[in-house]
Amino acid sequence: MPTTWRNWLLVYIVAVGLLAGGAYTMYRHYDFSHSLDTRSYLRVAQGKFRGTSITRRYRVVVPWAAAAVAWPIKKVYTRVWPQRPQSEWPLRLAFYIVNTLVLAGAGLLMFRTCLLYGASPPAALLALAAVLCSRWAVYLAGLPMVDSLYVLVVALAFYAARSGSRAALVCCLLLGPLAKESFVFLVPWLLVFGQTAGRWPLQLMLLTAAGALTYTIRYWIDAQAGTPPAASVQNAFHHFENLRYSLQRLFSVGGAGDLFSVLGFFWLLFLLGLCDAALWRRWIAPLGWAGGTFLLLVLVHMLLSGELGRMAYLGTPVLAVGLALVLTHHPLGRWLINVQHNP
Repeated sequence: MPTTWRNWLLVYIVAVGLLAGGAYTMYRHYDFSHSLDTRSYLRVAQGKFRGTSITRRYRVVVPWAAAAVAWPIKKVYTRVWPQRPQSEWPLRLAFYIVNTLVLAGAGLLMFRTCLLYGASPPAALLALAAVLCSRWAVYLAGLPMVDSLYVLVVALAFYAARSGSRAALVCCLLLGPLAKESFVFLVPWLLVFGQTAGRWPLQLMLLTAAGALTYTIRYWIDAQAGTPPAASVQNAFHHFENLRYSLQRLFSVGGAGDLFSVLGFFWLLFLLGLCDAALWRRWIAPLGWAGGTFLLLVLVHMLLSGELGRMAYLGTPVLAVGLALVLTHHPLGRWLINVQHNP
């Protein structure tokens, strides 16, 4: 696998290009009036914690990064776009920039993971396109949301387990608790499959440091919001009330549509691998227990959140590898990606 930064910069630029166009349309034309999530994160970026959803106000990394990016944008925004009211538009643009760059970084990690599993570079690039052209990629990159960071965290986790990269493991464990509270479900998986990148003592030390930082930030936010710290713990347990709704939704036509929206018509490419029994061992077996249990954790996220499609998108590190391996080993896939140049 190539190691020069130029190789990875090229893939990263491709990832940004795949995301930026559709995400810009989402940023520019989305109706924010009915979206509680986006309004909450805009308030967090503005430092307004009182009255903001207790579920979302602690996820501050992306909002604070967007606020930093928005500061210079505000200086020139009205000169570039005088027809638009300034209001929140510079901040929305900053969210679009930050989320696009972060999600493209997650895409780069997925590409590298595909190569580590034995996929060819063209197949990995097609799998990257499938992931970043998803409805949910456009949604998460274009709107004032914070899921891009959590997608990066899960991509770091799966990459660290396969590559043995200690840097990826450190970033994952330090960012995870700040990205989303449900990271706690990923910790046991990392303790088992992430030992190639770092043994238990190192992981527990990093988790302790991340926990202390997270607690400090949450305590400060609770003080700003005027709510007791115990309120956030009670709110976390309220997510279990979503189980019944999520299960009903999962086994319905609407639930099938939510799952289809993760990769859209790119799901059809998996038929190449499912229709050839001899190929199963070449694309399912390499994923092994690590990939299977990872998808089970994604299912837990889906059931607790009630947002089946958006949480199912967290499984894309595994889905990208599976799709890339199918395209690498199936005869039709090899024909598509092994194009020889005739001068």
